[in-house]
Amino acid sequence: MSHLEFYTEADQILRQAVAVLHAGDSALLDLLDEIPAPLYVTDSDGYVTYFNPSCIDFTGRCPATGKDRWCVTWKLYTDTGEPLPHDHCPMADAIHERREVRGLTAMAERPDGTRVRFMAFPTPLFATDGAFKGAVNMLIDITEPQQADELRDQAARFRRLAAGCGDRSARKTLETMAMEYEVKASAIDLLTRH
Repeated sequence: MSHLEFYTEADQILRQAVAVLHAGDSALLDLLDEIPAPLYVTDSDGYVTYFNPSCIDFTGRCPATGKDRWCVTWKLYTDTGEPLPHDHCPMADAIHERREVRGLTAMAERPDGTRVRFMAFPTPLFATDGAFKGAVNMLIDITEPQQADELRDQAARFRRLAAGCGDRSARKTLETMAMEYEVKASAIDLLTRH
């Protein structure tokens, strides 16, 4: 799936969620529970008012409505591993600026210490009269695709080292390692396509 197709699919799911939230029909709200990606809603001050079951699986915790602010995650980090305060996360930016935020990624740490890399799709919610009501956010796990890219980069480094290596045994070892990284990257690609 290309980046454009990925964004388009995520935006379509999010637009459907926004339509359900605007309808305000409690029977329709059950549809949000069926979305296979973590999706949550905040009020205009950023306090979580709703989260679907996928949020629990993704974050490794049960978010606290009315207490958690800006995000359903336990801890946040930048892609480089620096702590990211919740009040500086993509959802906080969307609420403060009252605009969609796209293309930003971060890492969420679960209470058990594991981390997942994700892309956020925070979208402000407005009443029919234009009043700001809050925001909805969908988190897309991009941990495995990013790992595949990192494995391919590592394989390329080993191939470059092998090409410049005069020792036949070392060159063979480096080429074998490169091939193993490429196989792992291909396996991740296969898993994430389904």
